[in-house]
Amino acid sequence: QVELVESGGGLVQAGGSMRLSCAASGRTFSSLVMAWFRQAPGKEREFVASISRYSGATYYADSMKGRFAISRDNAKNTVYLQMNSLKPEDTAVYYCAADSRGLVPSRTNRDYDYWGQGTQVTVSS
Repeated sequence: QVELVESGGGLVQAGGSMRLSCAASGRTFSSLVMAWFRQAPGKEREFVASISRYSGATYYADSMKGRFAISRDNAKNTVYLQMNSLKPEDTAVYYCAADSRGLVPSRTNRDYDYWGQGTQVTVSS
């Protein structure tokens, strides 16, 4: 069993930056593929970014490339999402997710078996 707890959400003006954190417990963190997803009101949950277990290889949704950066600190059992140049359309609940079975980071939410409770990010115009 893996528990994920996100933090760092809130209100920011357009063009600003924000860093989300997700602390994991219950399993060797370095064995987990980690990802961030988001869900805006009335929309489906969408992939934001993912990071591999050991090599730190990262993958991004096209609309986030160059603005968002995912990273992990295996010593702290934490994954981060640095978000820059935020836009009002980035407003959503952001979820941390862990895949305990896969070897390659996936962009599909059904491949992730553990989820955090979500943290709200609101970008004002």
